[in-house]
Amino acid sequence: MLVLRLKRVGRKGQPSFRVIVTPKKAGGPAGKPKEYLGWFNPFTKEFQLKSERISYWLSQGAQPSETMHNLLIKAGLLDGKKIPLHGKEKHPEPVAEAKPEAKPEAVETKPEAEPAPAE
Repeated sequence: MLVLRLKRVGRKGQPSFRVIVTPKKAGGPAGKPKEYLGWFNPFTKEFQLKSERISYWLSQGAQPSETMHNLLIKAGLLDGKKIPLHGKEKHPEPVAEAKPEAKPEAVETKPEAEPAPAE
């Protein structure tokens, strides 16, 4: 399966990314890509994409990563909603189940002990 993803390039502290198409299990993002499809600069939020080639790879069954999905929506190449990336690690808070409170009528009272007959 092919995937559209970002490959990090640039110096330490100054990342920029190349948009690539690569097999999903191709040795991680450091593997040799099938094709370079553009670039993305996260500091200036600028990007350049080869829209015809991206459309071709999407028609061939390539799946975009979550970040690439959001970038393609911003570029107008995909329709739909953006995928929220920063809220995944939050665990939903457990809902405290309401315990039935004991009603005063339901509380059992111990019968008073009858005095033992004297022998």
